Amino acid sequence: MGGLVFSIVLTVHVLAGLGVIGLVLMQHGKGADMGAAFGSGASGSLFGSSGSANFLSRMTAGLAGVFFVTSLGLSYLAGAKSPVASSVMEGAVVAPVEPSAAPAAPPANDGSKSKDIPR
Repeated sequence: MGGLVFSIVLTVHVLAGLGVIGLVLMQHGKGADMGAAFGSGASGSLFGSSGSANFLSRMTAGLAGVFFVTSLGLSYLAGAKSPVASSVMEGAVVAPVEPSAAPAAPPANDGSKSKDIPR
């Protein structure tokens, strides 16, 4: 049951995130209307709409709220699903180590640094 709720909340979360992205890209910023005031088009006011929010901005705010709530829900469900482990290596399987051959003996050192270097 917990996995089904998690999947549903995750699906709503992804759809809300994609919806917010789409709605934000469909809106124009206030800077786009400012150029229209100087002769390149028609605009309601100099710095954008000053009245109540339009449909796109209300939908964006609503989907942002849904995104926020589903983020909190996902963090709660993820924490409730898996209890905190006492160690990262708790479930790790350790393979036995086989003894290897003895390491090769280092070359004999006769006290001189090198035979090629003149003294």
